[in-house]
Amino acid sequence: MTITSPAASQSASHASHSAPSRLECRTFRNPDDKLDFGEHGKIDIITMHDGEQGMHAVLEPGWKWSLHEKPLLGNPESCPNPHTGYCIAGELAVRMIATKQEHRIRRGDFFVIPPGHDAYVLGVETCELILFAAARPPG
Repeated sequence: MTITSPAASQSASHASHSAPSRLECRTFRNPDDKLDFGEHGKIDIITMHDGEQGMHAVLEPGWKWSLHEKPLLGNPESCPNPHTGYCIAGELAVRMIATKQEHRIRRGDFFVIPPGHDAYVLGVETCELILFAAARPPG
């Protein structure tokens, strides 16, 4: 049985990639990769067979992208990656470098962040996020 909404079936017909060819279930208990920020947290990364990725970020108070993650990515001016995700706990401030626009992501928010940003944890609560990344084209 397939359940779709009219909007879902419309967007599915315009999708730029095909549907997964098989069911796959992974756990963050056994990640394929990890970004370790020491006392400031970590991001566990799992990669599905088709290249799509899921990330579980646990970012501690004091974490800032430009201080803790930027050096692990080769020191780009700003985060070069887009992010789609859901905030499980805490609060994250995201600032777009070019426009200086800043937005707060809070518990319960679903979000899309374009490349070209910096981010930092707000307050004294750990920020926990689930992030999704589409498979990158080969080449």
